[in-house]
Amino acid sequence: MRISVDPERCYGSGDCVYRLPSVFTVVGGFGAVIPGWEEAAETGDEARVRAAAEGCPSQAISVSG
Repeated sequence: MRISVDPERCYGSGDCVYRLPSVFTVVGGFGAVIPGWEEAAETGDEARVRAAAEGCPSQAISVSG
């Protein structure tokens, strides 16, 4: 699974971090994917990542794979 946050679209609501702090963080006031999140991922995180992407108010999160 590949996850990215478009910095041009993100306005820093922090919703992704609230939903899934093991995968997302805030850097410079904007959402970002934690490097190496795959190692920290728990069972079921794939569905939670997709839910965070769908719930992103700025639609800045992309998920593929």
